[in-house]
Amino acid sequence: MAYNIDKIIELLSEIKHPETGNDIVSLGTVQNLRTFDGIIAMSLVFKPNDAFVSSIKKAVEEKLRTAFPDAELQILDLKRYPSKQPQKEYPDLRVKNILVIASGKGGVGKSTVSVNLAVALAQRGFATGLLDADVYGPSIPTMLAMNNARPAMIEKDGLELISPVEKFGVKCLSIGFFLTPDDAVIWRGPAATGALRQLIKQSNWDGLDFLLIDLPPGTGDVHLTITQELDITAAIIVTTPQKVALADVVRGVNMFRNKDINVPIAGLIENMAWFTPAELPDYKYYIFGKNGGKQMATETAIPFLGEIPLIQSIRESGDAGCPVVLDNSVSANAFGKIIDNLLLQPMIKI
Repeated sequence: MAYNIDKIIELLSEIKHPETGNDIVSLGTVQNLRTFDGIIAMSLVFKPNDAFVSSIKKAVEEKLRTAFPDAELQILDLKRYPSKQPQKEYPDLRVKNILVIASGKGGVGKSTVSVNLAVALAQRGFATGLLDADVYGPSIPTMLAMNNARPAMIEKDGLELISPVEKFGVKCLSIGFFLTPDDAVIWRGPAATGALRQLIKQSNWDGLDFLLIDLPPGTGDVHLTITQELDITAAIIVTTPQKVALADVVRGVNMFRNKDINVPIAGLIENMAWFTPAELPDYKYYIFGKNGGKQMATETAIPFLGEIPLIQSIRESGDAGCPVVLDNSVSANAFGKIIDNLLLQPMIKI
């Protein structure tokens, strides 16, 4: 179901900006308005110092929910620096290596691995970006202590682009930057992929050596969108040693090897390979099984990049927004070895 655009514009024209008294349509606050499949989507674009972002967004949501109670709303609020140049078509990304981090199932620590790999690459001097493509459960803002971050819009070569937020030397973007912690993301596939396309195509990623994309678990619309929209260098598979996780690895490998997708696989990482108590650093307890990831890598003929132990400090560092690779620990060394092996893969450009 598509809703009447003229009716939506008429409703939004009733909302006045408290500072200027002008309606938000004539001010140009409402942009990229579109409807499809029962969804009303738009961007609300504000000046960087606008104090009324939250109140205006809330007024828009209330107005549209009253008029269209069955509609799903996809509203991004952005901050823009003024541009006098006309908008042009967004160019292709100029990034040396685009790596997607995938897992067959949830709960294997894929986002933790993505964050630490990105920071580890930045530590080695590579210009690195990280895109949180898990539109239904974005966790990168929490893992980097950036829940309050709000990217700005910048003008570059006549284009209005989203400027990624930088932390620990990594340029980061996440749908979570445009939501409050209490917001629930309940989008159908087209809405989710539409938001993701905007983060990919309308962002200032240029000049990166590596762009890491943290995918949602499984194999779905987001995965297809990413592989269709971007020239992916390679995929990295994250798993844990137990059989239920390894069974889902095969599905992920087969997806990337599908003739219509055909993305090379740089390797497999085994997370939570063993448990080591802090008080017994020399002990290893294989609570999820032993060497399952290594065996799966052999069976599927993909490189084994390394294994990461299940250590309390990894969880604590993620919750605290301070990636574990920043310290000199067993876990940091494990990620360092994985980076060494990754950089040796033939498809990687360095």
